[in-house]
Amino acid sequence: MDVQQVEKAYQKQSAVVYNAKKGSKAKKRYVKSVGLGFKTPREASEGAYIDKKCPFTGNVTIRGRVFTGVVRK
Repeated sequence: MDVQQVEKAYQKQSAVVYNAKKGSKAKKRYVKSVGLGFKTPREASEGAYIDKKCPFTGNVTIRGRVFTGVVRK
């Protein structure tokens, strides 16, 4: 991957097998659709960042955590 490593540990996505047998030259990237009317951003699918707490590329769910409301004051 074309990820700029700035941490001492190797940054990788937990759902991607990096040591797979030779085959596809496609970029290895785990991206999911979170649903609830939210579209996956292009930066998440084509970007090179790795964030385990991102709802689009990490292992975080947003079900039951999205609130809508009106600010009254």
